[in-house]
Amino acid sequence: MSAFRRLSDTVFASPQIAPGDIAAAKAAGITLVVNNRPDGEADDQPSGAEIEAAAREAGLDYRAIPVGGSGFGEAQVDAMAEALDSAEGAVLAYCRSGTRSTLLWSLAQARAGGDPEEIAAAAAAAGYDIAPVRPAVDMLAARARS
Repeated sequence: MSAFRRLSDTVFASPQIAPGDIAAAKAAGITLVVNNRPDGEADDQPSGAEIEAAAREAGLDYRAIPVGGSGFGEAQVDAMAEALDSAEGAVLAYCRSGTRSTLLWSLAQARAGGDPEEIAAAAAAAGYDIAPVRPAVDMLAARARS
């Protein structure tokens, strides 16, 4: 079973999940599963389609917003922000380690005007470091405030 790490009252990040983790997600109040991992990164990785099927069978929504080796783009930040805004309950975002999901969440939070220090502290409390995107978090937050 994967470890769901709380980023906020309504958002969790996780390392790679398996179809069997969906029941625990539902029990934790998750209503939307966001896949931030492209298919085919590892031979032992369940496909997005497998996770989506398990999520939908359990009555959960599912979104794929893959983040590959080329990093984050504005379209991915927009898609994550929209997914978070439209969720009707808690969200579980996952990738290989949970880092890409946390970084993408951080960027979406900053774009919405979140405080960079609070975003960084929430990520750190969950075991993640947003240093790779901190300049972008600061810029997005400043832009949102102006």
